[in-house]
Amino acid sequence: MDTVRLDPEIEQLEHLVPTRDLSADFLAEIRAGLPVQFPELSDAVERLDHVVDEATGVVVRVHRPVELEGAGPCVYSVHGGGYIRGTYDMDDAKFDRWCPAYGIVGVSVEYRLAPETAYPGPLEDCYAGLKWTHDNAADIGIDPAKIGITGVSAGGGLCAALALLARDRGEVPLQFQLLDCPMLDDRQITPSSQLENLVIWTKETNAFGWQCYLGDLYGTDDIPYTAAAARAEDLSGLPEAYVCVGGADGFRDEDIIYAKCLYGAGVPTELHVYPGAPHGVGLFPQTQIAQRYAAHREDWLRRQLERLG
Repeated sequence: MDTVRLDPEIEQLEHLVPTRDLSADFLAEIRAGLPVQFPELSDAVERLDHVVDEATGVVVRVHRPVELEGAGPCVYSVHGGGYIRGTYDMDDAKFDRWCPAYGIVGVSVEYRLAPETAYPGPLEDCYAGLKWTHDNAADIGIDPAKIGITGVSAGGGLCAALALLARDRGEVPLQFQLLDCPMLDDRQITPSSQLENLVIWTKETNAFGWQCYLGDLYGTDDIPYTAAAARAEDLSGLPEAYVCVGGADGFRDEDIIYAKCLYGAGVPTELHVYPGAPHGVGLFPQTQIAQRYAAHREDWLRRQLERLG
């Protein structure tokens, strides 16, 4: 049996976030019990929702620091949840900190979930929100030449695909992509994807998430690279990238491979792997490894924003 060692602090706390394999029978229950807390937000950020597409129900939430004057850089965020759960509310706390600290406007997108909406629906929702953000830059107070994207887990997978889609369509110039433990490869062919003692997101749960997202495409050879970015053969022309993942995360190997391929394609890429960190290490913010994970990620974001000026 292949297993991986958890960070000692995480090992003592993992029972606080129980691991449960998903299935269609329990999906509604799991969606109702997201393992995140929604803290009280400050008055330093104004938040306003905008309907992007009434037919699909796509909405974006614009987070703007009260003290920001003029047009600021934008970070466009895609929430996680294995393609099958989650909400843009999960980004509120992040932007409550990031917007005043870095002088940015945050935009989070509420995209449709699988299996009710399979690929390409969720990705097209994310692209519609991104295109709306770029096209309405003047109205929401952002610089359209200073847009970067970020996402966690499935949100990271959608961001990787979004960067490919934006490159191919040539409508929205992106300046960076921050991929936090991205869900990239439906094939589950790496050693880490087959580990038996994964917490938070197991190999069985991962297979269920991909089945829901890909629908009838799952298990075939007809998976487009915008559905699973690990399948992309040409990564040239993509924006600068940051990839971070835990050493005890089932996505570890696919994320390392993707970062190496980005670098090989000439994309400036920074890769961080944290031994002992599981998927969703941010659920244990009191641990030293989670604090390093977050600090390094935000340091890269700060440097990207400084580069953009």
